[in-house]
Amino acid sequence: MQLKAIWFWQRTAIALSLVGLLLWTGCAHGAPSGPSATVVRVVSGQTVEAVRGTQRLTIRLAGLTAPDFRQQPWGMAAKQALEALVLQQRVTLGPIDEPDAYGRQWAYLWQGDRLVNEALVAAGHALATPPDNQPEQDYAQRLIHAQQRARLLGLGIWNPTAPMRQTPVEFRQQLPAAP
Repeated sequence: MQLKAIWFWQRTAIALSLVGLLLWTGCAHGAPSGPSATVVRVVSGQTVEAVRGTQRLTIRLAGLTAPDFRQQPWGMAAKQALEALVLQQRVTLGPIDEPDAYGRQWAYLWQGDRLVNEALVAAGHALATPPDNQPEQDYAQRLIHAQQRARLLGLGIWNPTAPMRQTPVEFRQQLPAAP
């Protein structure tokens, strides 16, 4: 009887390990072979300036929203985390979307095999706001899983003793209109 129980739990552990491995490798994609650039300035927790050859780019990280600077301490923490990851570093640009109303290119940034957008969300420095378009569903799932993990661990904006109470969008909407 005991031998059957041991055998059952061993098989269960092996099966769960295999399922976990399949899920992990199914989501693990290496860096895309896109254009590369050097980050020369971090503007905020979601925007960087980079140089590619002679071209200067303003890049808005896709799939996330970082706290506003006025949302302290989270806004500055997000900027500092992004600086620590990419300032003066060479990055590869993943899928690039059309510029937004401010002229920023929307892109996913890779540093080697690390997806920078995902790293910010995983550390609790930004909210996952993935797009709905099909080509970017792999990125969307990565960001959502990173956010769920950060939330469960109480990291950054999810810290239970000092959580961010409003999303950046809600925070900006409550601000008085500029004259």
